[in-house]
Amino acid sequence: MSSVAPTDLLAILGLEQLEVNLFRGTSPPSHMQRVFGGQVLGQALVAATRTVEGVLPHSLHAYFLLAGDLTVPIVYDVDRIRDGKSFSTRRVVAIQHGRAIFSMSVSFHNDEPGLDHQMPMPEVPHPDQLLSIAETKQNVLPELPELVRRYYERPRPIELRPVDFDRYRGKRPEGDRFSIWLRTTAPLPDDPAIHRCALAYASDMNLLDAALVPHERSVFDRSIMGASLDHALWFHRPFRADQWLLYTLDSPNMHGSRGLGRGLIYSADGRLVASAVQEGLLRERRAEPIPG
Repeated sequence: MSSVAPTDLLAILGLEQLEVNLFRGTSPPSHMQRVFGGQVLGQALVAATRTVEGVLPHSLHAYFLLAGDLTVPIVYDVDRIRDGKSFSTRRVVAIQHGRAIFSMSVSFHNDEPGLDHQMPMPEVPHPDQLLSIAETKQNVLPELPELVRRYYERPRPIELRPVDFDRYRGKRPEGDRFSIWLRTTAPLPDDPAIHRCALAYASDMNLLDAALVPHERSVFDRSIMGASLDHALWFHRPFRADQWLLYTLDSPNMHGSRGLGRGLIYSADGRLVASAVQEGLLRERRAEPIPG
């Protein structure tokens, strides 16, 4: 088991280079049964970024193939698909026990001037108007279901401040959308690439849960079995992941036990900095037959 602290994001994203295009990452201690998907997203993006110069990632498209093993390192193999004048493309495969557990394509772009528009940020309370972590643990978590309480009490490198905890009490948010403020728990270096890798890590949080909002359920429901299948992320504008970002989430579709979650990520001043989409498996567990 890795000695990396679960709250040290730079250590989690700090890959060891084994050879040209070959990197190794480790997992922090965790109560989960498999590697957190955001960790693999962030580490794979770090690996890809290490093979380009002077450009930043603008999009990634990834597939989760197998559950990651927390007890062994993950090897990231980067394929330098193309280097052009405006765009560069990389393919990353994450490997454990000789098998691919994850694959991702990443596109890098030299920023260019041009037309500009964005969807406006929803009107929600600023994080300073919401309860702090300490206040949440004291006043809110004791009233929530055990799995929700354990999730928000767990040490992690990302601070989360949900705009409304009532959905975990079974209340449906207005408009089938819910929002969460997030930021890293510690300051990050000024390198904009590390902020994009940090946001890739954080973008896997709560996204799949959006598909259960219209059903007044959540991934904390013991009758739901969930697993991420794929993940896409687009970076639109500069940002800092160690400053508050609003993650506003909804779901356009659920069918065949697959749910689609969408997220728009805004800076505190209202700029749309990134968009994310994820499809996941959301099965209802079958009740065990009564012995007869």
